[in-house]
Amino acid sequence: MSDPARAGFGLGLRKPHYAEFLEHRVAVDFLEVISENFMVDGGQPRKILRDIRARYPVALHGVSMSIGSADGLDPLYLTRLRALVDEIDPIFVSDHLSWSRTGGFCAHDLLPLPYSEDALTIVCRNVAQAQEALGRALLIENPSSYLSLPGDMPEWAFLDALCARTGCGLLLDVNNVFVSATNHGFDARRYLDGIPAKHVRQIHLAGHSRGETMLIDTHDQTVPPAVWDLYAYVLPRLGPVATMIERDDAIPPLYALLAELAIARRIARDAERLSA
Repeated sequence: MSDPARAGFGLGLRKPHYAEFLEHRVAVDFLEVISENFMVDGGQPRKILRDIRARYPVALHGVSMSIGSADGLDPLYLTRLRALVDEIDPIFVSDHLSWSRTGGFCAHDLLPLPYSEDALTIVCRNVAQAQEALGRALLIENPSSYLSLPGDMPEWAFLDALCARTGCGLLLDVNNVFVSATNHGFDARRYLDGIPAKHVRQIHLAGHSRGETMLIDTHDQTVPPAVWDLYAYVLPRLGPVATMIERDDAIPPLYALLAELAIARRIARDAERLSA
């Protein structure tokens, strides 16, 4: 496995850009893929991922582990993910602090958790199960949320306790912090002050859309100024952390995403100078 501390700056790998990444040496330090898109043995998608992996470090980012499920994790899912991990040797394996499955029902969405001691016990159990099955530490991403559930602690304290109890790391999605803070009326900077900096291994940056009554984490816009400001605010606390830009809809030409990545590099250089 490549040294995650040197992962640098990356992009999400999406189908419109496959050919450019395979035919040219693109100026990214790593690429992130959606795990579930490649969790089938054989076939063209898996071959493309192997070819990509021969050229770039790769991170695996899941959307359906259902880490908050009271039913526990799906053993077949973990077996298939372990096979992909063994083949690709990713720099990170991540998923979301959410749930999507109960019994035989799958919501195909990232549903919120109550930040309670009972929920923390369940999530810790599931993270420990996943880490044992995968043979490595997970990164858990803070969610964007549209509904607040009663709980015993703020989200950042929940994440801190989760890392302390399981040894997992954090994928800090700065856009999700902004979306949730706007939707629920809390201070995004206070949230970032509370995040356990020593556990953050990767950062996501993305854009969002405005719905009728709240912001929606759509990943179909450029990173907005408010999210760049939060990124600049938190970086001095974190030090060198792998950073990537997500784009899942209205996908622009690759050069446009590389221009956004150049902004992240500049902000990181400025933060490094401030911390020196």
